[in-house]
Amino acid sequence: MWLHWGFMDRSEVGKISKALADETRLRIFEAISASSHMNCGEIVSMRGVTPATVSHHLKILNEAGLIECRREGQFVYSETVPETIAAYTRELARIARGRKRNANARR
Repeated sequence: MWLHWGFMDRSEVGKISKALADETRLRIFEAISASSHMNCGEIVSMRGVTPATVSHHLKILNEAGLIECRREGQFVYSETVPETIAAYTRELARIARGRKRNANARR
């Protein structure tokens, strides 16, 4: 797994950043985050999102580790993975601190 002792691999930071950079994916992620879980039908009911689009975006969010999908009967529910967001924000903060140190070292 990419998360090792609380650190995130640089490639995973890029993967998550890319996943969240898409406006539709970000909107879907926000909707899932706002509830305990959502099924695909609930996500499709969001204005302007087709079933094929939802499927595509859920796959990318899942591959980035931002959501988990689980089947209950005929429904597939998606829920966020808070540990991924926590590790991602820690890594971004670490990167930002490193850049500040490098900028100060040049002065």
